[in-house]
Amino acid sequence: MPNLKHILVLRFSAMGDVAMSVPVIRALVSQYPDLRITVVTRGFFSPFFRGIKNVAIFEVDLKTKYKGVFGLYKLYKELNDLRFDAVADIHNVLRTKILKLFFTGKRVVQIDKGREEKKALVSGKKFEQLKTTHERYADVFKKLGFPVDLSNPIFPEKIRLDSQLQSFISNSSLPVIGIAPFAAFKGKMYPLKQMKLVINQLSKEHNIVLFGGGSKEILQLNQIEFQIPNTKSIAGKLTLDEELDIISNLDVMLAMDSGNAHMAAMLGVKVITIWGVTHPFAGFNPFNQPKDYALLADTNKYPEVPTSVYGNKHPEGYEISAGSVLVEIVTQKVKSLISKS
Repeated sequence: MPNLKHILVLRFSAMGDVAMSVPVIRALVSQYPDLRITVVTRGFFSPFFRGIKNVAIFEVDLKTKYKGVFGLYKLYKELNDLRFDAVADIHNVLRTKILKLFFTGKRVVQIDKGREEKKALVSGKKFEQLKTTHERYADVFKKLGFPVDLSNPIFPEKIRLDSQLQSFISNSSLPVIGIAPFAAFKGKMYPLKQMKLVINQLSKEHNIVLFGGGSKEILQLNQIEFQIPNTKSIAGKLTLDEELDIISNLDVMLAMDSGNAHMAAMLGVKVITIWGVTHPFAGFNPFNQPKDYALLADTNKYPEVPTSVYGNKHPEGYEISAGSVLVEIVTQKVKSLISKS
């Protein structure tokens, strides 16, 4: 084992990417209990790492306190006081590249994002499963001398819900399904009209808890809550800590290729994902989820899928490609997972 005792991990954003780092870091400190980790990330994401021994969070606000090159130099000075031994850059963007220039004399390893492989995937030149993001994160720690075994993951216990959070579950005798209908780009979303049919079908025998954010999403989810029984929206009503408490109590999470899927997966919840113009082959399937939990767009109707890695690029008409997954397929998949629980 290398003579490293304290590793600085850089991963500023985004929500899903930070959530994907959690099971890797949890495995790392479990397998190397003498190792200390400081994760440099947005303060909002701190609850992701709660309860993980030997992991501390250094909160960064890159829009104010640490803005620009001078702000990054200030960040370097403050981080340097932490007396770390090495840097694991699992973000590898312009800001982390600039920041790393200041860390002379420190061991620094950055993630290989596999950009050329992903370019070949979305161009149709090579349609095959690429290394997952979790594996790419683990590779960084392996290069630092800490190989991580992700095959037997450890997950936290379910959080016992207080009366306030319990009120978001309509019927305590029924299984609880989390549904996160939205994604960053329309090309990754299941059409809301079809999702309402899914919610209506599942609500007859299950509790439905809706997840989302942003004023427009909150309004839409509140309307669904009003229209469909056994359905509650938590969007805009809880802290991230409280949302994670509820997620830990789900029997299944149904989501897009989005941050909510990764938040549920990092807590050991079964996650069914619906995919539109993106594809699990790019490496963003939620952690520890079987391949058949991913419901994919019909490539006979949409032969160019995947059209992009992140869902921001697609031919005209492909923005509804996720809708080629039939409502009956979605509902049956959710029910089958619950019946196995």
